[in-house]
Amino acid sequence: MKKSLVRFLVVAFAFATLSLPALAQNTGEGQGMRHGMPSVDERLQHLTKMLNLSSDQQAKVKTILEEQRDQMTALKGDTSMSQQDRRAKFQSIHQATHQKIEGVLNDEQKTKFEQMQTHHKMGAGEAGTSNKQQ
Repeated sequence: MKKSLVRFLVVAFAFATLSLPALAQNTGEGQGMRHGMPSVDERLQHLTKMLNLSSDQQAKVKTILEEQRDQMTALKGDTSMSQQDRRAKFQSIHQATHQKIEGVLNDEQKTKFEQMQTHHKMGAGEAGTSNKQQ
């Protein structure tokens, strides 16, 4: 009985130890419970679903989103800017990305994209308002 318990504990420990690297990999961008931006692939999947993007449009939008991610990552690491300047730069990058994506869309998709953006801004505005009241 004692040998079985020891064997079980050794196997359980080995399994847990071997599982840790796999679990750590799943906590990256777009994975698990996290705050911040969804991954490029998650955003592309959402836009594809909502706007019915063609494969050509998907490739172009993915490139645009990857550029945005790279710019945002570099900006997060830039400690030479004030918080206010960094926030303004984040907004500038976001607006440029928005315009680039619109350039890939047809008229019907642009209308839907604008509606999505308006809805998103309203939700963010309401969240910001409720946080200030607390």
